[in-house]
Amino acid sequence: MTAPQPAIPAATLVLIRDRPGAAPAILMVERAKAMVFAGGALVFPGGRVDPGDHALAAAMGGDPEDMAARIAAIRETIEEAGVAIGLTPAPDPATLAAIRAGLHDGETLGALLVAHCLSLDPSPLTWFARWLPQHAHMRIFDTRFYLAAWPDGAPEPSVDDTENVRLFWASPAEVLAECDAGRAHVIFPTRRNLERLAQYASHADAVTRALAHPPRTITPFAEDRDGVPHLCIPDDLDYPVTSEPLTGAMRG
Repeated sequence: MTAPQPAIPAATLVLIRDRPGAAPAILMVERAKAMVFAGGALVFPGGRVDPGDHALAAAMGGDPEDMAARIAAIRETIEEAGVAIGLTPAPDPATLAAIRAGLHDGETLGALLVAHCLSLDPSPLTWFARWLPQHAHMRIFDTRFYLAAWPDGAPEPSVDDTENVRLFWASPAEVLAECDAGRAHVIFPTRRNLERLAQYASHADAVTRALAHPPRTITPFAEDRDGVPHLCIPDDLDYPVTSEPLTGAMRG
C-alpha cells in the first residue's frame, strides 16, 4: 500500500456576516479550475502556513502552531478576498490595497505590518475545526478552520483573479443547494462544515457551539453502511451529517 504524503499545515477562515431576518451569509471563493488541489471547487479563503507565518507567530508568543495557523488564515484572506481581520488599527482602503499587493509580491505579513505601523490581534478568530485526511496519491493538508465575524464598515471583498476566479456571499444552505443542483461543487470537508454551519443562527451562535465542541483532529475513514462503502467522520463533533457514499465524495 502506498503511504500517504506528509501533511501540509494549512488554515482557512470562515467569515460570517449576520443578516437581519435571514440566515447568516458565509464568504465563499471559487478556485481556478487549473489548481491542482480542489480545482474549480467552492472553498473558504485560506491556504498553507508559510515560513513567514511561523516567524511572526514566534515573535507573538502563545501556542506556535495555532498562532501560525491564525496568521496564515488572516494573511490568506487578505490575499484572496481583500478583507483584513485582526489588523489594528483597521487599515484604510489604500493601506489594505498596499498590504495585499505586497503579499502578492512575496513580502511577509510581518514586514508589511511594520511598514504600515499596524499590529496583529488574532483574538477575533475562533478555532472551529481541524481536518487531516489520510489518502495516497494526492496532497494532504492538515487544515485548521477558524470563524470570524464580518467587520463593520469593511470594504466589500474582491477576487484576486489568480488562484480564485469568483467570490460571493451566501448562506451555507444556499451553497449546498447550488452543489446539489450541479451548479457548483465542494470537497468532502467543505460540505461537512457547510452542513454544520447551516445549523447556526448567527456568528455568536456559531462561536458558542464551537466552544462547546473543542476541535479534535478529524481524519475521515471508510466504512460500509448497509453494504455501501461510505466516507465517515466521528458523530460527536456537532456535524449533522457524518457520512457520504464513497463513490460521490469529492476528496480534492
